[in-house]
Amino acid sequence: MRLRRIPWRTVLPIAALVLVLLTALLPSPYVIESPGPVTNTLGTTRIDGKATPVIQVPGRRTYATSGALDLLTVSVIGSPGRTPSWLTLAASWFDPAQSVTPLEEIYPVGLTQQQSDQQGAAQMQGSQQSAVAAALTQLGYPVTGTVTVRSVGKDTAAAGVVRTGDVVRSFAGRPVVDSCGLQDAVLGHGTARTPITLGRSGSTRTAQVAPRLTDVGDGSKRPLLGITTSSTYRFPFPVKLQLGNVDGPSAGMMFALGIIDELTPGSLIGGAHVAGTGTICGDGTVGPIGGIVQKMAGARRAGATVFLAPASNCDEVVGHIPAGLHVYSVKRLSGALAVLKAVASRGSTAGLPTCSAQVGSGR
Repeated sequence: MRLRRIPWRTVLPIAALVLVLLTALLPSPYVIESPGPVTNTLGTTRIDGKATPVIQVPGRRTYATSGALDLLTVSVIGSPGRTPSWLTLAASWFDPAQSVTPLEEIYPVGLTQQQSDQQGAAQMQGSQQSAVAAALTQLGYPVTGTVTVRSVGKDTAAAGVVRTGDVVRSFAGRPVVDSCGLQDAVLGHGTARTPITLGRSGSTRTAQVAPRLTDVGDGSKRPLLGITTSSTYRFPFPVKLQLGNVDGPSAGMMFALGIIDELTPGSLIGGAHVAGTGTICGDGTVGPIGGIVQKMAGARRAGATVFLAPASNCDEVVGHIPAGLHVYSVKRLSGALAVLKAVASRGSTAGLPTCSAQVGSGR
């Protein structure tokens, strides 16, 4: 029997198609971010299979409320060694609620997934403590905090001035009550020499330090001291926060609002469905987060009509707001409370700060 020769003009397109298909199935150097689970801070979460209140204040009177204060998450498809294929990435481009992100932005080079998970869990724990501090301070309860230096980098601004174990009491004349507040003070101060007051071996000393512009890994530089710190608070009574399988610091503001609602007579939101995101410092400063486009999409899918966004994320918000979601810009916990007061009273929201106005005005 004589074999029939296949023309090369037929073979080449087939070979090219096979090559394209094989390439599409290869792993990529990216991960996919999509809307994750939504949790009402005024409701319950699953802990070891059991429904458990997200917020508990043992021994204190709490008040019935209505509506929802949703905190939001981002689900990441992919991990080091198991990234999605090019074909999966291509499919995600057709969903505006998903984004393709370089692997190293989610899992920094040099960190294992276990180390990254541990870092995220530590951020969540710190965020919860800052949320309690911010909420109780807003309600007028006495809260004190201690910031302890855990490490000092070599050849940094703080080297030779600050030591491991020092307690940072003030920076540039501003009292320091938590790590978040110290970071904000340094970023806001710039690179000029300034006094830093430290507690060391039972005594207090003041030295001069000049933050240095340091590459933070995203192509930008910020004034930094080059230290790592941890915060401990002293609260007038315990507040217990629980949230299963969620890491990172971005739930801080919503935790704080939930605590305030629990400890305040009546409903903070008047039965409305509110969602939001943002880190928080013990002094009530609201900071930026990642994945805000996915979080807005998740909020709307869960039924929220009001969304609280950190003012520093507004440039990412504009142009990506889902239909039916009203987004307000927030810089501090007090600002978030002002928005919720207007929402609860069913009054006019025309004068409230929005991301569209902020970005449009160039502020």
